[in-house]
Amino acid sequence: MLDPQRTALILVDLMERIVALPLEPRKGTEVLAASEELAGIFRSAGAPVVLVRVERPSVAEQPPGSGLVPGLAKPKDLEVVKRTIGAFEGTGLDELLRQRGITTLVFGGIATNLGVESTARAAADLGYDLVFVEDAMAAFTAAEHEASVRLDFPRLGTVTAAADVRLGPA
Repeated sequence: MLDPQRTALILVDLMERIVALPLEPRKGTEVLAASEELAGIFRSAGAPVVLVRVERPSVAEQPPGSGLVPGLAKPKDLEVVKRTIGAFEGTGLDELLRQRGITTLVFGGIATNLGVESTARAAADLGYDLVFVEDAMAAFTAAEHEASVRLDFPRLGTVTAAADVRLGPA
């Protein structure tokens, strides 16, 4: 059982153009559905939902579809714009989380082995406890996804399924 006062959901790169890419082992729309369900659970428990999206540095205009999927963000959610693979470098994310007393991060998003893993590695270095929701992630190939989920993530935290994420009193 995760303490909603100390836990945040981090959803990485759920942007129109990224969700639409050919992904494995599940489609971007499946990742989005699982992520939206998780976000609903976190919001209902009063736990923060952090929506991370990427912007390309040094370009006059972002590519079409660079915003979050319409309807994903809700009024109390935190939006973080990153310009690197991971979401901590130069974004103020660590400060946002620490101000709220967050010690545990639950991850979902695209791509498992890129934005999610890079953000998770930095979070581990910063001392956060990590939970990875396997069925709320996808990558460009199933092999890349599996390498992160089976080899890397267990070394950094706990790998689980969306149906097993529970928030409640500590």
